[in-house]
Amino acid sequence: MNENRDVGVANGNSIPNGLSKINTHSKTSRNVCIDDSVPPIKAQTLEELHSLQKKRSAPSTPRDTPKGAALSPLSEEQRQRQQMQSISASLASLTRERGPHVIRGDPEQRRELPSYVAPPTVNISDSALKLTCVLYNLSPAELYEQAIKYEKGSYITSSGALATLSGAKTGRSPKDKRVVKEEISGYDLWWGRGSPNIEMDEETFLINRERAVDYLNSLEKVFVNDQFLNWDPENRIKVRIVSARAYHSLFMYNMCIRPTPEELEDFGTPDFTIYNAGQFPCNRYTHYMTSSTSIDLNLKRREMVILGTQYAGEMKKGLFSVMHYFMPKRGILSLHSGCNMGKEGDVALFFGLSGTGKTTLSTDHNRYLIGDDEHCWGENGVSNIEGGCYAKCIDLSRDKEPDIWNAIKFGTVLENVVFEEHTRAVDYSDKGVTENTRAAYPIEYIPNVKIPCVGPHPKNIILLACDAFGVLPPVSKLTLAQTMYHFISGYTALVAGTEDGIKEPQATFSACFGAAFIMLHPTKYAAMLAEKMKKHGASAWLVNTGWSGGRYGVGRRMKLSYTRKIIDAIHNGSLLNTNYTQTPIFGLHIPDCVDGVPSEILHPESMV
Repeated sequence: MNENRDVGVANGNSIPNGLSKINTHSKTSRNVCIDDSVPPIKAQTLEELHSLQKKRSAPSTPRDTPKGAALSPLSEEQRQRQQMQSISASLASLTRERGPHVIRGDPEQRRELPSYVAPPTVNISDSALKLTCVLYNLSPAELYEQAIKYEKGSYITSSGALATLSGAKTGRSPKDKRVVKEEISGYDLWWGRGSPNIEMDEETFLINRERAVDYLNSLEKVFVNDQFLNWDPENRIKVRIVSARAYHSLFMYNMCIRPTPEELEDFGTPDFTIYNAGQFPCNRYTHYMTSSTSIDLNLKRREMVILGTQYAGEMKKGLFSVMHYFMPKRGILSLHSGCNMGKEGDVALFFGLSGTGKTTLSTDHNRYLIGDDEHCWGENGVSNIEGGCYAKCIDLSRDKEPDIWNAIKFGTVLENVVFEEHTRAVDYSDKGVTENTRAAYPIEYIPNVKIPCVGPHPKNIILLACDAFGVLPPVSKLTLAQTMYHFISGYTALVAGTEDGIKEPQATFSACFGAAFIMLHPTKYAAMLAEKMKKHGASAWLVNTGWSGGRYGVGRRMKLSYTRKIIDAIHNGSLLNTNYTQTPIFGLHIPDCVDGVPSEILHPESMV
């Protein structure tokens, strides 16, 4: 044994360890060892290999589109050049060069992408000599990468959603919103006491616009979204959002309607443009400015400027105000409402301010969701204005709101939530940053969404009020006159966190259940609503989702399960065939019984 242990043979040669030497020589392999189980890759360098990993695509919202739609006759390079020219024009200073030198793509990869350089002009600034990279209609995955790499406070949570921070502002700043008063729209708009429209002149707007544009042009890169508002193809609006943060770009990607590749190719000049320079404050010495925050709307120029606030909801609600002006001009009623449709085609509209349950109640797994917040009611029925949902998620639970819970996944933006440091699991009950925690997700994340988001004329109009004093009954049937009264007055309570400075519910009256966003006098919207209700035979209901058995701090907030039973009874028509008791003061008609709801809570006086 010992004699053979150190002896071996390989190609006729002995080796000391007794093992055969591996033969790596072959006539067919030219003396090279090859693993020929798969074809070799085509790349010759690492850069080429990495380039094979990616292919180009465009974001889109699921919809019914005709097959074989004709593509643009322009080449890819020509189309992108036109896009860059349009974006350069959007970012142009009004007093200097026509537009910045813009190039499409990430600054780290700009050598790979086509660019557009603005024509030289005589009067230029240093900003005209630099390149600004345009990150155009990025996908959620790309925006995740940008946010996590460059924006402090951005994290991927355990559900896959992107957690972000909106900075010092965690809610809207309605007192800092301004509208230019000029000859075209100035006569039509609602001004004065009670109006949300605080005037400013055009010169001040242009000063703030210049400040925003200069800030955006000073950056190495900006995010640009080209998207749509309104699912009605005959009345949709093209919008462009220019922003400095990936968080804002992803938020608007979710909230607006995402174009198909064909629609994006032919997008052209937008109908309305937002300049979000929210990281940069306004100049407090500028006329009309009362703080470092300013949200300015110019209907004539069709532009909006944001300074001094990074709260993304300002963009969403700013565009809603725009629709409240332009849609009624076309005979279309714009509504602050949720909307869903039963399997029999019965549509219900839910009116209500933030915190009244509008999003929660319109998101019903037994019905098709058309939208949770903003709608139009035109000649052909209802249509959603947006492409996503913006849900409050304070105290969110899987049991109470499963559809919203399950929608918080990859692609969703979570604003100002608190999460466990190691697991990244979100604690929805934690108000450490703000009570106004929010989730913004594409509408198709709701499993029973109706695509396209349109429906027939409504059968039921549901006015939601969060009564902080426990006076209103859980449900009452309204006459047409009562509907107009409650619609115009819009009684509810501002729930903590929906606006800066609100710490507990406060009684308020918000015209049309959305006074902060309407542009015309409330009676104009109410007249349009009454006309459409009479024409199409819609019934109206007042539902209290607030307190029962006493005011805030004494009674308890209405159980969501009871409110859902009430809503179910409205949908199935059973509330139309029950006995009612009329209240002596307000004349409200209260049903004597609702299936699944204790009779005593239907009458507030019996709960005291």
